Amino acid sequence: MRNVKVMGLISAFAACACLPSAMAAEADAATAEEAVNNVRAAARFLHDKGSAGYAEFNNKDGKWVWKDSYVFVYDCRRNRMMAHPLRPDLVGQPIMQITDNSGKFIFRELCKVGSEPRGGWVEYAWQKPGAGKLSRKLSYALAADISFTTGIQVSAGIYDEKLTVPELGKELEKMFDPAKYPAL
Repeated sequence: MRNVKVMGLISAFAACACLPSAMAAEADAATAEEAVNNVRAAARFLHDKGSAGYAEFNNKDGKWVWKDSYVFVYDCRRNRMMAHPLRPDLVGQPIMQITDNSGKFIFRELCKVGSEPRGGWVEYAWQKPGAGKLSRKLSYALAADISFTTGIQVSAGIYDEKLTVPELGKELEKMFDPAKYPAL
């Protein structure tokens, strides 16, 4: 009986000791709401700046990189990465043939859901910044309205093992409530 109490105390102490690092990890993780808000802001930015705004998205120390996430810009019509703050090797390269480790064509899916009026989410495997390994990523994609150009989309993602695309879709519907969130 005494051993059970000691083990319980050790477990409780271990849980308390781990709690600050778990909270720190959560504090460094981007949320779905942040991803949607930053993508919407990025679409507005490109609407105002046009293609001259791409350079801002290539800055790894710029405002489009936060916590463990970032905004990237791509052209679905021309099959090109236009800006990526953490993978400059992808900028200017074809994107439609890029697959994750399960064979999912990532940008084909992003272009499909991003062409919907309110955008959408896609799940795939991608390397999380600083992790050095593939992680489950859910990215939100939305078309950007730029003069004389069609097919430009912006995306940002979160790394989460539990959330599903349908759950994120329901949250997205709430975020388009004009009483709570400004229109694009």
